[in-house]
Amino acid sequence: MWYFSWLLGLPLAVAFAVLNAMWYELMDDRARQGSGSRPVPGDRRFPGPGVKAKSR
Repeated sequence: MWYFSWLLGLPLAVAFAVLNAMWYELMDDRARQGSGSRPVPGDRRFPGPGVKAKSR
């Protein structure tokens, strides 16, 4: 019977994690929209797909 808790609990935990990530993305987008800051191409804080991070 323990497997019922896993069967119900694991998808619930995954759904909660996905919704939490979506919520933080939404809040980040709203904060950027409100502040007017946009990622600038070539900016080190927002590297594009072709930009490699410098190793220390």
